[in-house]
Formats: sequence, C-alpha cells, structure tokens
Amino acid sequence: MTTEPTSPKRFPDRDEIAAVRDECEPLAAGEDAGSVRRIAGRAMARRDMGKLVFLDVVDRSGRIQVICETATTGEIDVLLGDVVGIGGRPARSRRGEPSLLADTVEVLARNTRSLPDTFHGLTDVEVRYRRRYLDLLVNEETRNDFILRARIVSAVRAYLDGEGFVEVETPVLQPRYGGAFARPFVTHHNELERDLYLRIATELYLKRLIVGGLERVYELGKDFRNEGISFKHNPEFTMLEWYEAYADYRDTMERIETLVETVTLQVLGTTDVRFRGNELSLARPWRRVGFADALAEHGLWIRDEAGLRAALDARGVDTSADRDWAQLVDHAFSHAVEPTLVQPTIVHDYPVEISPFARATDGDPTMTERFEYFAGGMELGNAFSEINDAATQQERFDMQSQQVEGERGDPDYVEALSYGMPPTGGLGFGIDRFVMLLTGRETIRDVVLFPALR
Repeated sequence: MTTEPTSPKRFPDRDEIAAVRDECEPLAAGEDAGSVRRIAGRAMARRDMGKLVFLDVVDRSGRIQVICETATTGEIDVLLGDVVGIGGRPARSRRGEPSLLADTVEVLARNTRSLPDTFHGLTDVEVRYRRRYLDLLVNEETRNDFILRARIVSAVRAYLDGEGFVEVETPVLQPRYGGAFARPFVTHHNELERDLYLRIATELYLKRLIVGGLERVYELGKDFRNEGISFKHNPEFTMLEWYEAYADYRDTMERIETLVETVTLQVLGTTDVRFRGNELSLARPWRRVGFADALAEHGLWIRDEAGLRAALDARGVDTSADRDWAQLVDHAFSHAVEPTLVQPTIVHDYPVEISPFARATDGDPTMTERFEYFAGGMELGNAFSEINDAATQQERFDMQSQQVEGERGDPDYVEALSYGMPPTGGLGFGIDRFVMLLTGRETIRDVVLFPALR
C-alpha cells in the first residue's frame, strides 16, 4: 500500500500575486507594508545568498520575488517547480524590486521532474502542443493568450445576452448531419442500434427553435468536421451561431460588425490588431463587395463550367477534384480572392449553387442573400437571410444531394418549416479564428488548448 504524502490539503485565504505587487508600488526601497498577505504558486527560480534565499513565485496573475530570511523561515526546502504557499509582508527590496518578505514557507506539492528552460520558455512546438500543461507552466504568453480567449468568449456572450438573445444547447450527436458542406465523424449507438454523427453545424436545430417562437437564439460550442488540418482548421472547433427572427442579411451584417468591434474594444482597449505582419482595424464599417465583383477583379467570374475550369487550369490551379461549376467557383474564390482580403471585408450575394440555405436576392434568383466575412486573409464566418419556405428548402436539399454524394437533406427540418418560420437572419462565427486575430497567433493550434495532432 502506498503511503499518502503529508503535504497540506488546502491553502485558504490566498491573495493573487498581482494584487500583492500593487501593494508594493507606493513603497520605498527597503520598506515593507506591515500587513501580512498569503500567496501560492509555483517556484520558478531560486537564488541562495548566504542566509537569504530568493524565490521567484508565479501564479496565473503574475510573478513576484519572495525574500526568505532563514533566521525567520527556517531552512528553505523548496525545489525548482515546487508549488508553495507563503505568508509574508509586501515590500520593496533594497534594489526596489516588488517583493514579499516571507514569514512562513510551505511546500504544497513537490515537483519530481526537471522543468524546461524557465528563462527562455518552452520553445519546442511539438512538446508545447502535446504537453500543454508544460507550455502553460513556463510560457507566460501562452497563459495570457488563453486567459484572453476566455475573456473574448465571455464578452461575446455578454453582447448577445444584452441584445435579448437566448443561449441554448442543441444535440452534439445527431441522427442526420447538416448545415454545411462537410464530412462528419460517424459513431454508433449500441442500444438504439443506429449510426449517429457528431454535428458539423448547429444550424438546423437552432432554426427549429425560431419556428418554435424563441425569436433570438444562439449557441456557442463545439462542431466537428472529419477533414483536413491546417493553420486555420482543426477537426474539433468552437463555433458561434445565432438566428434572429424578423431580420435579414443586411441586419446581420450590421450586427456582426458591432459585435466584433464591441468585443475587441472590451478585451484589448483598441480595435487595431496585428496579424501575419499586417496592421488591421476591426472598427466598423467594413468594406463590402459582391461575390461576382470580387471574382471579376481577378478575371474569374465565369458562369460557364468549361470556361472557368480552363481559366483556373491556365493559372496552374489543380481542378481535378472539382466535379462541377459550384465546386470550381468556390475553389476560384478561395484561391484568388480570399488571401487578398486582409482588412475586414464582407463579401455578399453568393450563387445559389453554393448556398443551400440562403434566400434568393430580389433582383436575381440565381444569386442569394448570403455573405461571408474575412480578415487577415481568412474567412471568419458565414451568414444569410434564411429560407423559410418548406417547398423551396426541399428543392435546395434536392439540388445539394446531386452535388454532394451521400447528402440526404433533412425531412424533419422541412416539416418544421411547413409550420411557418418568420423571416430570419442567421450567422456562424469561428471563435478560434477570431481569437487568432486578437492574439496575433498565426496558427489555430496556438489558440486551442489541446489541438489535434498526428
């Protein structure tokens, strides 16, 4: 039988290190505050100078020097990486360093392994992703990025809650997958004796709630797509979707601009960010351009399949996997246009062939009231004026089944629409990519705590 360690089970009444540092600010060199504070954290450095031992202790709020006079504290049995609890007085050292003069030092958890280089941080990218706990432990920037991510998510929720939206939860395991063109992950339920799918989008369930009268709903959670991995793709990712009754895609454009500006200002104090070597302003209003016009600027708005394929082939683009005009035009846009959309841009009015859930525009039934929005050369999300007519939606499902092998549509969703859905504006927003922009990180792996790896 293993003997249980005798380290303390708790360390109550703890002060954050940042608050203790603030108490040190008005003090003169060599002066202490007199009051006793208790901190806990990890010992990330130790310096022995005779009867004085200096520890650098870190918690999630910051770092502080701890001055231990062994005549007061006794021998300091603290190793690099140990978790310690310390009671003492806020002070400034003789050199003016914000410090804590220790009265008591307790080891709360013993580190039994060598830490990575605590001066340069953990630089091995593979280790950082596979052992995120070590990355967080030694890299302050990583800790700050994920704390900022949490603040971004909270600010998104606060904005939508303040606008009268209701946060809901819809199934992650779904009997039918839909709401996007994507390959799902498939699993099997033994008791029900049926295959189920990890959702690729929350769209069709959220719009059922609009039919049910909730009027403004959103969900912020995980979606899953069994596809490639890249600097902006992870098979498990965080998506915000909202649906707003009595609104269209123009209203939704205004709302996403407002949300991004509001959240960015709240968490950064500015709307200016730096991403992939570019200075971006996320302040509204954003540039708006039609889908056809954006492609025409690159000589690629060609409605004929053979003509578009020839134009792409001439530019060295491999079109062998593109089966029809819909796939070709989507490929043309992602190849030629998307990388150029560095400043925030809304691209609107997409062809019906690649927009199975968007209403047709008033002036041209071959185009839809759909928009995507971009910044830093990558898509942040997708939105439309939703189809609210059951017969039209069934026609689009039929069109989609001809384009995508195995796509079956969703009869239950069509039935829900037959009860009448108000005019509705809906939007999807990639939270991970938004965090990339606000932190300046160039890969999604840096903003997902535990990314998928080979």
